[in-house]
Amino acid sequence: MFDSRHIQTFAEVVRTGSYAATARDLGYTQPAISQQMKALERAAGTPLFVRAGRGLRLTDAGRLLARHATGILSSIETAHGQLKAITRLESGRVRVCAFPAANATLLPATVARLAASHPGIRVELLEEEPPDSLRALREGRCDLALAHSLGDDEEGVIQVPLLDDPLLALFPAGHALAGSGRVGLEELAAERWIAGCRRCRGHFLAACARAGFAPDIAFTTDDTLAVQVLVAAGAGIALVPGTALPLLRHTEVVARPLTPALGRRVSAFVLAGHETAPVTALLLRTLSEAAKDLEPAAV
Repeated sequence: MFDSRHIQTFAEVVRTGSYAATARDLGYTQPAISQQMKALERAAGTPLFVRAGRGLRLTDAGRLLARHATGILSSIETAHGQLKAITRLESGRVRVCAFPAANATLLPATVARLAASHPGIRVELLEEEPPDSLRALREGRCDLALAHSLGDDEEGVIQVPLLDDPLLALFPAGHALAGSGRVGLEELAAERWIAGCRRCRGHFLAACARAGFAPDIAFTTDDTLAVQVLVAAGAGIALVPGTALPLLRHTEVVARPLTPALGRRVSAFVLAGHETAPVTALLLRTLSEAAKDLEPAAV
């Protein structure tokens, strides 16, 4: 394995034609230059120079290495510059895996902040519900996952809480409870429901059980627009997260808070040790800032 410092010195010896001139230009002693070239020859496994009168002549191996030396040093310099750019947050890429409501609300606010403060940072989005988002994180398909209500701590994963996301009851505008201030979940025992995917409804089912009933789930969809249309049509009612409020555009649906309040914790997750990487740390800070602005609207 070549030492880049030795390659740099070698290139200078090739340019000057002598150890003495190289030592003078680089500020070393001549024996130090000689020792570096001997170390480089040991790494190469063959002589690189032969004496030619008072100067030096490259061997065939030396000429081969000389042809590559400029490219090697240029690549090192380019890599160093790119690393400095990443460290200074002038460039970089971060991959985020998030659930649909976050991709439609929290992530756009975060990306807008990053674009204003660090335009060289590129954010790539992947959509998965938990626990698939955590699986994507562990498999290296993303650098950061946004998820909710995961329960126990994940081994080897750092969790950064961002916001508490209340769940709201969604009614058709003409429903008897649409004008209520707050609605008790037990009041909804006789309703038909539109629920999310089977893997994502555990929190909902547990809350209904505590309220003393098993919900009549008539439709299953994770599509926010489909939920609104179904509710407006009177096909059932639904629970929606507060973060989805900006997505409720249908004029014939009404969202009401529950009592006692139900909600979920939205957090960012990164692999342990990765939270200090410059781009990841920047994204975590920006997510926290965006979440503070979003949370009041979600309550």
